[in-house]
Amino acid sequence: MGTVIRLEAGDGHGLDAYLAEPRGEAKGGIVVVQEIFGVNRHIRRVADRFAAEGYKAVAPAMFDRVERNVELDYSQIDEGRAYMRRLEWPGTLSDVTAAVNEVRGAGSAFVVGYCWGGTVAHVAAGDLDIDAAVSYYGGGVAKMLDKKPHCPIVYHFGDRDASIPPADVEKIRHAYPESRVYVYPGAGHGFNCDERESYSAKDAQLALERTLEFLRAHAR
Repeated sequence: MGTVIRLEAGDGHGLDAYLAEPRGEAKGGIVVVQEIFGVNRHIRRVADRFAAEGYKAVAPAMFDRVERNVELDYSQIDEGRAYMRRLEWPGTLSDVTAAVNEVRGAGSAFVVGYCWGGTVAHVAAGDLDIDAAVSYYGGGVAKMLDKKPHCPIVYHFGDRDASIPPADVEKIRHAYPESRVYVYPGAGHGFNCDERESYSAKDAQLALERTLEFLRAHAR
């Protein structure tokens, strides 16, 4: 069970974050970047799972710049998109940086993002000082191929994702041949989330195993 802490971004903006601490010495730190539904129950459980694996995990409340305490369910897609569209990249990256600074004391600093957060993880790999990044089904990645990752990054996609066509995945694979791009046959968008109809337990577990192996390989 984690706790809520307060972060301060470089521009003075204060935001909440969910903190999950490991038992014993941390293997490193992970910034968990939310979907468009806020730091909801699923994202908190994701942070808890990483903490159980030995990482200090922080999930910043990215929508605090628009409205505080936003926590949506998975039927509120339009509401989530409306919040997302009111954000601008400088503020978003400033908030991720504040979370990176929070976990940096635990050792290596990683960013792992889901859905919209998967796009944020992609941008963070190009713009921020982090050790590695993991992007789960980031719908905006194929539209931001000018962002060249400056750290190792892994991408996870489902081949039944209606919002990310196979052609986009191939563009990403071609643009970043040095990065790993995993495609899960039969998996849809949000396959990692056990609160979505698209949840696939076996694919979520395999993606987690690959993510943890990747993070271990790039720890300082």
